[in-house]
Amino acid sequence: MQRIRVMVTGAGGSAAVGFCRSLRRADPAYELVGLDCDKYHLELAEVDHRYLVPPVADPDYLPVLNWIAREHAADFLHCQPDVEVEFASRQRAQLAVSTNFPSEEAVQICLDKYRSYQCWKSTGIRVPETRLIADHEDLRDAFRELGPRLWLRNTRGAAGKGALPTADYSEAVAWLDFCRGWGQFTAAQCLTDESVTWQSIWDQGELLVAQTRLRKYWEFGNRSPSGVTGLTGTGITLSDARIDALAQRCIRAVDAQPNGIFSVDFTYDADGVPNPTEINIGRFFTTHQFFSEAGVNFPDIYVKRALGLEVALPHTSLNPLEDGLAWVRGLDSRPVLTTQASIDASERQRDELRRRAREGNHESSLRHTG
Repeated sequence: MQRIRVMVTGAGGSAAVGFCRSLRRADPAYELVGLDCDKYHLELAEVDHRYLVPPVADPDYLPVLNWIAREHAADFLHCQPDVEVEFASRQRAQLAVSTNFPSEEAVQICLDKYRSYQCWKSTGIRVPETRLIADHEDLRDAFRELGPRLWLRNTRGAAGKGALPTADYSEAVAWLDFCRGWGQFTAAQCLTDESVTWQSIWDQGELLVAQTRLRKYWEFGNRSPSGVTGLTGTGITLSDARIDALAQRCIRAVDAQPNGIFSVDFTYDADGVPNPTEINIGRFFTTHQFFSEAGVNFPDIYVKRALGLEVALPHTSLNPLEDGLAWVRGLDSRPVLTTQASIDASERQRDELRRRAREGNHESSLRHTG
């Protein structure tokens, strides 16, 4: 059996753990080498070999990365954190291991949310009106033109970094001061709470597979000032031709020949129109193990296609999974694959229990669904 040696950065993070679990599920030939710059997170990595490495900004990061690649004769490098995606993309010619990145220009556009906004707006894609906030005058203009409620967020970073919805100018000033965000934050029109993600894998302009997932809520959203944490609590598979077409349009607006991983986030506006808010590029979104467990293994397709190895593609490139599958997550518990129908059934059971309790009916015909 030919070994496939894959290096994974940010190996102790949830997304990288899901990536490794997916590869393990697909093929025992995978040998996984995990790297993390956090000594505690490294202990969570589900890999064959672990290495604590310097932070990406450290001058020793590249030499250490290449040493590990040569030591293990690594076939492929997958970077999960954005900062490492950016670094490896820029240094791709200096790496001692193969990668599968989009163009460098596409990576830079997608890592900057304001540049992404400008790109989409210039091509006629509907996006929330957005302003870069350099000073107090910019902020006052944003409230006047886009208010009364603004969505403030950092132009770079994941997990809703720096995000805050506010209708109060003084609060916005205090937030920008606190985050040291002047010149690095944007203000945009507020959208609704409904959002979806369209995850896709491309090979030199050819779409290999894409799947849409609806987010029901953000895990720990009640502990964040914006309600956004970047941690999907429960995701639901769905198919929507409008999203399929719009996602591809958004991707091709930043890269005429897409390659590798593009995950487009959409949030719906008050008219029910999906607006792109960002593309997670060169990496998978946190809950991609969902699709692997449901039957479409994105990491396996991604790695093997990049290495020129044989891999089975799903019967259709667009939304091959059935609608209504649910992926339920929580802290310190393994995710559960179920269905929206099963979740809805528990609500019906609860309502029936309420009815019987109110009526004083003690018949034991109900059965717990767990």
